[in-house]
Amino acid sequence: MAQPKYITDINKITYLTESEREKLKQITEKFVFRVNDYYLNLIDWEDPNDPIRKLVIPNEEELMEYGRWDASDEDTNYVVPGCQHKYRSTALLLVSEVCGAYCRYCFRKRLFRNDVHEATLDVEAGLQYIEQHSEINNVLLTGGDSLILATSKLRAILSRLRAIEHVQIIRLGSKIPVFNPMRIYEDEELLATIREFSSANKRIYIMAHINHPREITPEAVRGFEALHQAGAIVVNQTPILKGINDNPEVLGELLDRLSWAGVTPYYFFINRPVAGNRSFVLPLQEVYNLVEQAKARTSGLGKRVRLSMSHTSGKIEILAIENGKAYLKYHQSRDNDYGRFMVLDCPPDASWFDDLPGNEQYWHKPTKKTDTVASVNEMSDLPMRKLKSV
Repeated sequence: MAQPKYITDINKITYLTESEREKLKQITEKFVFRVNDYYLNLIDWEDPNDPIRKLVIPNEEELMEYGRWDASDEDTNYVVPGCQHKYRSTALLLVSEVCGAYCRYCFRKRLFRNDVHEATLDVEAGLQYIEQHSEINNVLLTGGDSLILATSKLRAILSRLRAIEHVQIIRLGSKIPVFNPMRIYEDEELLATIREFSSANKRIYIMAHINHPREITPEAVRGFEALHQAGAIVVNQTPILKGINDNPEVLGELLDRLSWAGVTPYYFFINRPVAGNRSFVLPLQEVYNLVEQAKARTSGLGKRVRLSMSHTSGKIEILAIENGKAYLKYHQSRDNDYGRFMVLDCPPDASWFDDLPGNEQYWHKPTKKTDTVASVNEMSDLPMRKLKSV
C-alpha cells in the first residue's frame, strides 16, 4: 500500500461544504491542522457527530476561552532544552515539533506555535543530561510524534541511548500505529532498527495513542504485529473524550480489541484543561462511571487499565468516586509522595484535580528548573505555527 497523502489546508477537505471550510479556516489559523487520506477514509462523513471526524477535524468550540496552554506546568520540568525530568527514573526527550495527526484535544497544542520551541532538533544536551544521571532508567521520546522522525534520525537517537548503560527502557510516544500504520510495516529499516535496539533485557515500548476502536483497522493490526515481531512491546493510552469515546460500550470494545491484538491497555486519562479543549471535557464523576462500566464488559486483561490525571504534581490515580467523595492516590509523584492516599469532596461539575476543594494541601506549584524555556502559561495569544500545504 502506498504511503498516504498528507493535507494541511482545510480547503482541500472536499468532504466538507464550502461554508464549513470557511468557518473552520479561522480555527486552523490558530491551531495547526494536519491529516492524511488514509485516516480521512475512516470517517463516516454522513454523520456530523462521527467520533473519528471529531478527533481530527477542527470544531468552532476550539476558539472558546478555556483552560491554559500548559495545564500540567510542563515548563517547570525542563532541565536542559528539549529534556524534561519530572519523575526520578524517567526523562522525556521532545524530539519532534511535528505530529502525524494533530488531534483536536491535544494537551501540547502550545508546541505548534511560532513563539514556542520546546522540542528541539538537537537532542545532544538532553542525551548528555541523561548520561550524567544514573537514576534515569527509562526515556520517553515524544514531542510531537517520535515516529514522524526519519528512520535514520530515530536510529541515531536510539543508538546513543543504548550506549548509556543505565537506560533500560526506551519508549516511543506515537499516534502513527493507527494514523499511518503503513509507515511501520512497510519500513523495513524502521523494523530492523527496533529489532536491533529492543532486546530481552532492554525493551523498546511503543506508547500508542488509540482513542476509538474504529481506529484498529486491519492495517493497524498488521502494524502492531510487525512491531511485536521486531521485539517492541505496544501499550495504549487515551483520554476519555466527550463525543468521541464517552460510551461504556465503545470503551469496552476498545479494551477488548486492544487485548485481542496484543496491545496492553495502559492508561485512561482525564482530559487536561488545555486551551481549545472545552468541547471534549467531562466531569470526573461521569468519567469514573464510564470507565467502571466499560471494565465490567471486558476480561481481566482489559481491566489492567488505570484511570489517571497527569497533574502538575504527578499522575493521580482515581480509585473511586462515590457519594460526592473522590478517592485518589499518587501513582507517580514529582515530590516522591508515591502511593499517598487522598479523600476529597468531588462537586458534580469537577473535571480536574484543581476543582476538588482542599486539593491545595497535597501539593505546591513548582518553579521552573531552568530559564532555557520561556513560560507557556503567560504567552500572548499569537497565531499557531502554520505548516506548508500539500
